[in-house]
Amino acid sequence: MTEAAELPPVPEQAREVFGDRFADAVRYAELLAEAGVQRGLIGPREVPRLWERHLLNCAVLAEAVPEGVTVCDVGSGAGLPGIPLALVRDDLNITLLEPLLRRTNFLTEVVELLGLDHVTVVRGRAEEVMGKLPPVHVVTARAVAPLDRLATWGIPLLRPYGEMLALKGDTAEEELKAAATALSKLGAVETSILHVGEGVVDPLSTVVRVEVGESPGGVRFAAKRAKAARTGRARRRR
Repeated sequence: MTEAAELPPVPEQAREVFGDRFADAVRYAELLAEAGVQRGLIGPREVPRLWERHLLNCAVLAEAVPEGVTVCDVGSGAGLPGIPLALVRDDLNITLLEPLLRRTNFLTEVVELLGLDHVTVVRGRAEEVMGKLPPVHVVTARAVAPLDRLATWGIPLLRPYGEMLALKGDTAEEELKAAATALSKLGAVETSILHVGEGVVDPLSTVVRVEVGESPGGVRFAAKRAKAARTGRARRRR
């Protein structure tokens, strides 16, 4: 059994990044190393690199997220990047979207324990909740799926002129090129690759940004979204 004692020393950068929430970040790391491993949410080999590879790598995504927006973290898993992002940005309204019960149970426990009042946990798949959840300004994701497949799940959850921010590794540029046609069909109007975390993580965290126009998800999803909205209004009138 992997215990919190196996966690590496907390990097100095973590104090600066998490600020007033530093103690909560440490507690989250302990939870990942303990319950996270025991429940199979992360592998025991990840414990020695929890800070650099996971918590800090995700927290610096905050550099790319506008102020005061709504965020949906698709396939949140053990809460990465959603929980670190929430710890450093209390101005955001964040939904952690995850289909597996054991993961949503863990996420709910973490949110309650850390007092993250601006975070909501929702169990479901992205394709199931479209029209049921309000469209968001930003969709985030990490290690969920290749970019073309991820886009089919994440982009339809966006409001017009929103953006998807996907944490990727060395394959970011290749994935972006391979997904170009799919992204265009889904309503993307601009794409870019960002490198964030200067002075915090090495190598820098790589983020693929996909910005959409007035029809996130393309024509097909616009029609589906409109139908869901009509159904919702009809139910409210009953």
